[in-house]
Amino acid sequence: MTDLPRRHQRAQGPTAVRHGRLPRRRAVGTVMRVLAAAVAVVVVSIGSVAAFAVWDVARSVKTGVALPALPGHTKQAIPNVGAIQGGVNLLLTGTDSRSNLGGVYDSAEEQDASTGEGNNDVTMLLHIAQDHKSAMVVSFPRDLMVEIPDCPAPNGGGTIDGSSSAMFNTALSRGGLGCVVLTVEQLTGIDIPFGAVINFNGVSAMSNAIGGVSVCLATPVTDDYTTPPLDLPAGENTLVGDMALSFLRSRHGVGDGSDLGRISNQQVFLSALARKVVSGGVLSNPVQLYGLAKAAVDNITPSDTLTNPTTLVEIALALKDTGLDNMVFLQYPAITDPDDVNRVIVDDNAASAINTALVNDQPVKLTGSIGRAAEDPTAPGTPEPTTPTTPDPTAPDASAPATPGAPATSGPVELPSSITGQTAAQATCTKGNN
Repeated sequence: MTDLPRRHQRAQGPTAVRHGRLPRRRAVGTVMRVLAAAVAVVVVSIGSVAAFAVWDVARSVKTGVALPALPGHTKQAIPNVGAIQGGVNLLLTGTDSRSNLGGVYDSAEEQDASTGEGNNDVTMLLHIAQDHKSAMVVSFPRDLMVEIPDCPAPNGGGTIDGSSSAMFNTALSRGGLGCVVLTVEQLTGIDIPFGAVINFNGVSAMSNAIGGVSVCLATPVTDDYTTPPLDLPAGENTLVGDMALSFLRSRHGVGDGSDLGRISNQQVFLSALARKVVSGGVLSNPVQLYGLAKAAVDNITPSDTLTNPTTLVEIALALKDTGLDNMVFLQYPAITDPDDVNRVIVDDNAASAINTALVNDQPVKLTGSIGRAAEDPTAPGTPEPTTPTTPDPTAPDASAPATPGAPATSGPVELPSSITGQTAAQATCTKGNN
């Protein structure tokens, strides 16, 4: 599948994206705000070991001075913060809205591309297992044709009618973050209590704060459709600021020029980011760590369930023992839409395997390729993504009804080979669209 030339789509959302900020607090509250900011880094970067940074910051806080209370006053209880109990489902949405971003996005062309709520340009579901030993990050293609349910209006004024078939990336402009969550819940069969929206400036600011992310390019990557345009040579490239954003948003420059290739390219970047957090000195550099956290907090709009600092810290602590090898990035399986070669529809057989694993809280193992825009330099040859075939009638029925909360199997569930992705530990390289 190849993508059509970039369209300028004006989103129909009635309100602009606003930056979520945590309220000021005193003493313990101030420490909690810093910890919550660090957790936002975990949410955005999807790097599991970044959760260790939250623990490291908390460990570094000096012993506090006990404060007395005035007669008749009661001391505020200090929360006993630990890893959240059970699993976590959190949806991260990247908006393409240019509203209130300033700079290059103030041009008439950029404003005409998307304003207001914007489209959900990137959508990722983070699933942390109940035992915190594994995690799954599922990317949903923006060009996926799906059923969008009726959604409550973001301003609380009634209901926005759904659609039996619409592009997945229109969910945000229809009904805000809540509508994206409802759409993914309908696709997967799970409940998603946590969500956040991040804007373009957030991605640029975070890459600046961390000092850039070094990614491997198997071939040159060029793309004149991004802002700024990409013209990167083969080899190691350190991506900073708006160039990192262009790399993450590029479709025409990577893989086969499709959104599916772009998802694979994003997985290359995110795995490199996670490895830098682990081995690149980020955890031992408080200035860099705080700058990264601040960049995230200043540019995300969280769900109301994520505005409590304690909740944010608990989610982060749930990831500290997961490990990069046990975090799997994958693309929600799709096949070419028979009605439009530039769109995709859900591959029901493969998707049912993911949905069952999510609902039953089972760890997964990839058996297919690493994606359309990625190469593994350590492998003798990188296979092309396979085309879904007729299921083996002797194989276990992945589409069988799942029982919520059922215990995990003794080992990871092997996913169909048509599902592409990689672990956070795999050092892959991006293939340009030559």
